[in-house]
Amino acid sequence: MPRSAPNGSRPRPPKPGRSRPRRTGWRRLIPTWRFTLVGTLVCTVLGVGLFALGLLLVKVPDAHAQATAQSNTWLYQDGTLLARTGQTNRQTVGLDKISQDAQHAALAAEDRNFYHEGAVNLKGLTRAAFATATGGSTQGGSTITQQYVKNTYLNQKQTVARKVKELFIAVKVDATETKDEVLAGYLNTSYYGRGAYGIQAAAQAYYGIDATQLNAAQGAYLAALLNAPSAYDVSTATPTGKQNATNRWNYVLDAMVQENWLSATDRAAITFPEVKEPKSAPGLAGQAGYLVNAATDYLTAHNVLTDAQLAQGGYTIKLTVDPKRQQDLDAAVRGQLTDRLKPDSRPVDAAAQAGAVSLDPKTGAVVALYGGQDATKHWIDNATRQDYQAGSTFKAIALAAALESGAETQSGQTITPQTVYDGRSNRPVVGGRGKPYAPPNDGNKSYGQITLQQATDWSVNSAFAQLAQDTGLEKVRETAVALGLPAATPGLEANGSIALGSSTPSVLDMAGVYATLDNGGKQITPWLVKSLEHEGENVALPAPKTTQAISEETARTVTSMLQGVVSDPGGTGYRAKELDRPAAGKTGTTDGLRSVWFAGYTPELVTTVALFGQEPGSGKHVSLDGTGGVAGAAGGNFPARIWTAYMSAALDGQPVADFPEPKGGRSSAAEPSSTPSSTPSDSPSAPSSAPWTPAEQSSTPADPDRSSPTPTPTPTPTPKPKPTPTPTPTPTPKPKPTPTPPDPSREPTSGGGAASQQAVPTG
Repeated sequence: MPRSAPNGSRPRPPKPGRSRPRRTGWRRLIPTWRFTLVGTLVCTVLGVGLFALGLLLVKVPDAHAQATAQSNTWLYQDGTLLARTGQTNRQTVGLDKISQDAQHAALAAEDRNFYHEGAVNLKGLTRAAFATATGGSTQGGSTITQQYVKNTYLNQKQTVARKVKELFIAVKVDATETKDEVLAGYLNTSYYGRGAYGIQAAAQAYYGIDATQLNAAQGAYLAALLNAPSAYDVSTATPTGKQNATNRWNYVLDAMVQENWLSATDRAAITFPEVKEPKSAPGLAGQAGYLVNAATDYLTAHNVLTDAQLAQGGYTIKLTVDPKRQQDLDAAVRGQLTDRLKPDSRPVDAAAQAGAVSLDPKTGAVVALYGGQDATKHWIDNATRQDYQAGSTFKAIALAAALESGAETQSGQTITPQTVYDGRSNRPVVGGRGKPYAPPNDGNKSYGQITLQQATDWSVNSAFAQLAQDTGLEKVRETAVALGLPAATPGLEANGSIALGSSTPSVLDMAGVYATLDNGGKQITPWLVKSLEHEGENVALPAPKTTQAISEETARTVTSMLQGVVSDPGGTGYRAKELDRPAAGKTGTTDGLRSVWFAGYTPELVTTVALFGQEPGSGKHVSLDGTGGVAGAAGGNFPARIWTAYMSAALDGQPVADFPEPKGGRSSAAEPSSTPSSTPSDSPSAPSSAPWTPAEQSSTPADPDRSSPTPTPTPTPTPKPKPTPTPTPTPTPKPKPTPTPPDPSREPTSGGGAASQQAVPTG
């Protein structure tokens, strides 16, 4: 201790040259400036040394020889060859053969500072490395130089090791190649979809022109494709994919304006460029191209492989498709539809596009798929497209929603197959708020008081619109998703027409829904790829997802009701009786006759068939009225014929199995014996100020697929219905005559509601 100063004064300060007293307390934790300086210098020296060592050790490898790229082998489920794909489609061109607009679009999309920066974007690289190292999602952050290195010298794996190697090679390449050479290399090695490597091949694939002719709009679209080649191809993309592609295209053009590569005036005048229809690669004619396309979509959608990985080749992909059943499905479409079409003398026949999917309901495996007449002539896959309404095939979902939720009618009765509904055409739906929704029945026919089973057999729109309201519109939507429809299905909204099929699921989607009903309510996501190998090593595939969507009892009851569509008098699916096996199903015909459907199943197999009207060339949705020489169009005609022919061949030789019955026994189409569920008053109630979704519905899918139901005359509405109505209410003083049931061999017309019958052609 320092000695005390005389007389109690403070101690003298230390003399100059002596050491400072030691720091105490928290001050000891703060490094001195000398320590900080030394530490910084050491870290800098080590960093520079490690970087120099990396540059010394990492060599620039030889560029990939794309000419030796392997093909992909596609197999049926039994190992027989389906197709080979994977030939590299590329034509390398110099930067002077690529338009300035296309160059600027690529820079705007991927690396605006390319000509003013080094080989590496340290900020982006740090962000990406941190995310990868900490277990987050792998991220980008690469410059065009780094992407060129990845395309040319490395692989597509997003790992820290590859990123580090990419960094050192990029620095070396940047020192030995000019910016123009790097940009040209990048544009020549990038993948644009449709099997096109490089911007020259892409310009030909999408626009049929050379890269030097690309304008700003076209260049911006090709630059947008770099993000997701398959998903952004507007010719085949889903509605969501098309919107994402458009958003990315707009982003690229706006960036070009910001960089002064495009004037605001020119930008405002640009419209989205029309692209060519895709052309299938050699060897993908007939159904092979559709099967390969569907399997590719499955692999990329489940993040098993990227488009670029598949394009590099070397994969063996075994599908779940049974070659025998695939041939049966192709033959059924050809025999029941294609051979009857005469597009040269009957122009409407040129618009007919068929799509079909067959599933094993117990496993969810796709055993057959029909995408169109020929993938090299009509590339859009009719089995997976999502742009045509499902029509009354959706009514099975409404039934499941009502029965599963224990829904009640407006009078408080629990809904069952024998619940009575008012089947008058254009009668307002009861229970909603706002302007009443009053859908017409096919041909504006009224059915009086009918059971829900009869409404199902005859596909009565007014009854099902009320059923959806009784159940709850959102509950119907939730049930659709639970049964297997993608939540993002276009048009799948909780509005008044939801039960009538205003949404646009794919044929594959609807097959999955009906498979859930067939499988006791257990939903299994349809799958298409059985095994995947790369250079002899297995690649992991996702296990099919399985959930109990609805109870087994509900599934059995719905199945029982759908059996009535096939077997009850007047059932719209009566043609399926020719299968001579227990069968359940539902027809569907949409507004304007633009699509007709039949979705049906036996205990062993589920198959959905649809016919779409698409104008050749323009792709416009058009009416199928008159297709095959038949006036009108109906799901009970060509789709049901195709279904029956295919199922007969596919199940030939197999024992006949029956469906398990629900606890209450199979539902019958007996006459109603209970109070009607909902009867509107003579005058609709005053509209509420609260909005009601059904009031905004603009189009109502029709369902004209009746063979012999007997509609009753339109009765005069009364405030109090009789407690025990019959299918034929007491006629008004001047009733219309009850139509005579048509000959089962004749098909009803639809669309405008004509009641005439047309003979089905036999040749």
